[in-house]
Amino acid sequence: MTSRRAFLGLLGGAGLAVAGCGGLTGETAGETLASALPLPRPFTVPLPVPALARPTRPGHYEVVQRAARMEIIPGTTTEVWGFDGTFPGPTFDLRRGGRTTVRVRNELPVPTSTHLHGGVTPPDSDGYPTDLVVPAGQGFGPPPGGHTRHGTGADLSSWTFHSGARDYLYPLDQRAATLWYHDHRMDFTAPQVWRGLAGFLIVRDDEDDALPLPKGERDIPLMICDRSFEEDGSFRYPSLDPSLRVTPGVEDAYMEGVEGDVILVNGAPWPFLEVSATRHRLRLLNASNARRYRLELSPGGRFTQVGSDAGLLTAPVTHSAVVIAPAERFDLVVDFSDYPVGSEVTLLNTLGSGPTRNVMRFLVTRRAVDGSAIPKRLSRPEPADRSSAVTTRTFDFRATRRGPGALWTINGQPFRPGRPLARPRLGTAEIWRFTSDFHHPVHVHLAHFQVLSRNGRPPAATDAGWKDTVDVRPYEVVEVLVRFEGHRGRYMTHCHNLEHEDMAMMADFEVV
Repeated sequence: MTSRRAFLGLLGGAGLAVAGCGGLTGETAGETLASALPLPRPFTVPLPVPALARPTRPGHYEVVQRAARMEIIPGTTTEVWGFDGTFPGPTFDLRRGGRTTVRVRNELPVPTSTHLHGGVTPPDSDGYPTDLVVPAGQGFGPPPGGHTRHGTGADLSSWTFHSGARDYLYPLDQRAATLWYHDHRMDFTAPQVWRGLAGFLIVRDDEDDALPLPKGERDIPLMICDRSFEEDGSFRYPSLDPSLRVTPGVEDAYMEGVEGDVILVNGAPWPFLEVSATRHRLRLLNASNARRYRLELSPGGRFTQVGSDAGLLTAPVTHSAVVIAPAERFDLVVDFSDYPVGSEVTLLNTLGSGPTRNVMRFLVTRRAVDGSAIPKRLSRPEPADRSSAVTTRTFDFRATRRGPGALWTINGQPFRPGRPLARPRLGTAEIWRFTSDFHHPVHVHLAHFQVLSRNGRPPAATDAGWKDTVDVRPYEVVEVLVRFEGHRGRYMTHCHNLEHEDMAMMADFEVV
């Protein structure tokens, strides 16, 4: 493991060496935290299907954030912090334009803030990190005398507290897409998501429904993440304050990101799924704190990408492998009729080694009628037009030292709530240039974007479509065309390596 001092020395003294091979370099985005219990054999647990959220009345839902015990590692139980006490939380299956209110009730011992990732959401329902739901009867407030990491606690005006519960409004005036929701609490997002506060929200619309893509039980959301476990089966995480009540942050060796040694899919370790020899639509989400995956099929095979973070592509794109960074989604079709019945098709992570090289396995068990198809034209979204940009802005994601510890910063500044780095106008588009010193999956709230270039060259094939998160690699310059639509107000951009986010790598922007 690399200490904070050594890591900062590497950044300051070796510069471009971060982009090389070995240790923190190459494709690695964090430090692996080893589990303390024997790991189960892969492909012995069936893939779970998260429950569907049920409305309390038309357009209204309520979920309760609470602790519960689940069997994740066979033979042990794990306390999770989950929406409705499950990990993942219930899946919301909603329609475009179906104005939805979700009441989130907090029965955990700590504050929470719920962000709908990818949602075109009013600012007061966006899950701003200092807009918190506090457990009823508990007296939480801003950190006294400034924050231990980056001094935000002194600005009392940036903190809002709701006792016990609050309503989040989701207009869903956006294209069909695979979204997800997760905790976004100031300074504690990483450990609270690690403990289970995440779930899917699927937006559907007439355009997507009309396509002959796989549907029903052959349309499968897959939440991929990594975790580590203590000997008793509890989650293992290197928090400075395991209570998550006072002191934020992780042990110095993990400040570049925490990676677990157990790969979970929908909350199960290395699961299997029986499938027919037909096409299946796999809605892949990387819900890991820091780990990046390079997904391939074994014994060979191809993915046909039909959608990205913000919805359908214009036309399908075929890949032999897909690199997926934290918070990215890929909507892929796999045709299992390419394999004989009885085949075992393994989803591999070729960036991993040992147990983290496996993700899950598909067992092709039977033939079946398949009425699905992949059309040559999927959608007609508004194209990315560089000439439509009214301005260009640069956001530099970089580690620096402020005071006694390290910080991850944007444009050299740690996060300051209420101090926007940009004020884009509603209804306009801008070119945002992201630069970095490390792997930073950059997420923009509210606005969707298309990748224009990487280091002045065309974007990767996996950059296709409208997105809300982009994988920015070490010492890379990524240009995106960002479109600001839907709402005025305060939003943010940040690194979705959650340990970086918790160490100040966030910035406000205000849509005017």
